[in-house]
Amino acid sequence: MISIPYLVCSILSFIPAIVCHEACHGFAAYKLGDPTAKRAGRLSFNPLKHIDPFGTVIMPLLLMAMNMPVFGYAKPVPYNPAYFKDPRKGDLIVGLAGPAANLVLAIAGAVVFTAVSFALPVNVLAQNDFFYYFYAMFLPMFSLINLYLMFFNLLPIPPLDGSSIFAFFLPKKYLPAYYKVQRYAFPIFMIAVILVPYVLHFNPIGIYLDVTAGTVFDVLFAFGG
Repeated sequence: MISIPYLVCSILSFIPAIVCHEACHGFAAYKLGDPTAKRAGRLSFNPLKHIDPFGTVIMPLLLMAMNMPVFGYAKPVPYNPAYFKDPRKGDLIVGLAGPAANLVLAIAGAVVFTAVSFALPVNVLAQNDFFYYFYAMFLPMFSLINLYLMFFNLLPIPPLDGSSIFAFFLPKKYLPAYYKVQRYAFPIFMIAVILVPYVLHFNPIGIYLDVTAGTVFDVLFAFGG
């Protein structure tokens, strides 16, 4: 059964992670000359502007209930590569802006955790429930969820951010066919993410996230605790 502190910390970690992720996509596009995200009101840190009912709410709760790594997605920020001087390069920069934001947040969480661990002994933190949960549960979870979101989005599957890296190196003649595939690849992928572990008792995404996000997490938190 999911505890209330765990649920609260998960929500308080996940919402800022996806909001900053999507907002930074929009800011990157805007800096490259594309006003699309700004016109759509997506250059905002207001969670209501970015929430996707399934990707932001239902899927993370399902994964949490299934004891799987908590990750998800928000409504993709609209942008138009036609505004960019170099559309392929601009698409790559916009695509990497979201994962980069999650990496910065993960590092920030680890820095605060390490600073607190040096400044205050655990027995002192344990005397106050709020500070103890903030230190022992929220900060590690905040960093880990940001790392999960970062590495999940770096998968080269449309329309995840990693597909922009793949498209950058793909010969131009194959791009139209590749963009057509984007319409169908993600729904099939998301069904596989939920159903494959449940049916086959094998979780390739979980293994991938453990190896990538888990390893970086261990490095970031090696000096705290």
